[in-house]
Amino acid sequence: MSRNRKKPTRKPNPSELRHRINAGLVAVKNQIAFFDSQFGRVESQWKEDDTRVTFADFAISEKTFTELRSSFPDDDYCSEESNPEDEAVTLEAEYAWLIDPIDGTNNFALGIPMCSISLALLRYGEPIYGYIYDYARKVIVHGGEGEGVNDGTRKGKVNTDTPTSQSHFATNFPFSEADMDLARGLFEQYRVRSFGSAALNLAYTATGKLDACLDFRVKIWDVAAGFAMIKAGGGEVRYFGEPAFPLKSFHVHMPALRFVAGNPKFCQLAEEAISQAE
Repeated sequence: MSRNRKKPTRKPNPSELRHRINAGLVAVKNQIAFFDSQFGRVESQWKEDDTRVTFADFAISEKTFTELRSSFPDDDYCSEESNPEDEAVTLEAEYAWLIDPIDGTNNFALGIPMCSISLALLRYGEPIYGYIYDYARKVIVHGGEGEGVNDGTRKGKVNTDTPTSQSHFATNFPFSEADMDLARGLFEQYRVRSFGSAALNLAYTATGKLDACLDFRVKIWDVAAGFAMIKAGGGEVRYFGEPAFPLKSFHVHMPALRFVAGNPKFCQLAEEAISQAE
């Protein structure tokens, strides 16, 4: 089990950080009308990696980054949909932005409301603030280091109670046979939800609606915003394998992540259960 690496000790300039936090929230808000107008209507295509993509993915990514670049031209910008497929981007600036313009694209294209915009602000490769627009509830969940978690207009936090048989965790399917064997004990002991959006899984965990998220098949852009909020809300992120952050370079074909996040007590139990099943 690998832990997050240490962050640089130098503290951020407060005004520079606050400017970015506010700008990120505005940038997401400015995409909501377009996101809503395309929901269930936009045509989609299937990419080579068997994931769905729509015109709206490209448009939201480009519009969001164009707006942010006007204020922060020296920051790094990373998107599955706008970065070249054959090119790795080395993160060199103090701050970077990482977007998943539509998380839950299958749901979005099919008219199922469990979908979101997910935007993360990174500092020296570590997620420090996240924004997730929850289309189903029409709210932006956002938060980060030293800021707590905002569930729309309400405050949220990670549930830290001792897990019971009534505890809920979220995941995404399908699972390989080997991974199913690893997680079987958790599926049998706790209640499971699968919404089709890794970002929403994390947003609901960061605000205490779920106890944890377990996933073996998501990408870094699916989880960066949620990871920032999980930590801000008093939770943990534990990796099965190498940690995703600090992010030093970005490529659209980066490998899938394997992790459990949320309630620290649940994370410990999940780590033990999976270690015993290996």
